[in-house]
Amino acid sequence: MYGERLRIFIAVDVEDPLLVSRIERIKEAIIATGVPMKPVETQNLHLTLRFIGEVPRATVEEVVRLLQEIKFQPFKIVFKGLGAFPSPTRPRVVWIGVDAGGEELARIREQIDEGLRRIGLPPERQKFHPHLTLARIKGSRNIHSLIKLIQEMSDIEVWEMTVSSVRLKKSTLTRHGPIYETLAEVRAA
Repeated sequence: MYGERLRIFIAVDVEDPLLVSRIERIKEAIIATGVPMKPVETQNLHLTLRFIGEVPRATVEEVVRLLQEIKFQPFKIVFKGLGAFPSPTRPRVVWIGVDAGGEELARIREQIDEGLRRIGLPPERQKFHPHLTLARIKGSRNIHSLIKLIQEMSDIEVWEMTVSSVRLKKSTLTRHGPIYETLAEVRAA
């Protein structure tokens, strides 16, 4: 459809069943604090390498082409530590951090940013901080329980996974939450 715009991002999906079950247990502990929030749906767990936003379909096709140029070997990442943006004492987004493997993710991100610059898309303002979003906080009721949980789990070892592909995802926003669809995938060499 002419003039159609798609909301897109580039990510590593989290699909390992054991890792997902460990993440779900942590998410349940976050929900149990009673803080108003929107948890990330299990099928939507991912590590964002680059949010691009709404772009015309022609730009999506250019992003698919540049994604095919990304080169990397399979590597392991270790998920460790509960944290929050903007800070653990003022949580708005609760996440699990990346310990080992963060440098490799940053190298892939640099390749993505270089390709996006070539097609005229501006760089992101924030420094890249690899993380897996678990929930978006919607209010302050029981916030002290959440802050305490973040402090208690700041060093929790979650699990590891092998990164063997990077995907271009389309995000369709609905009343019930986003629906993600894979548009393209590049696999490790």
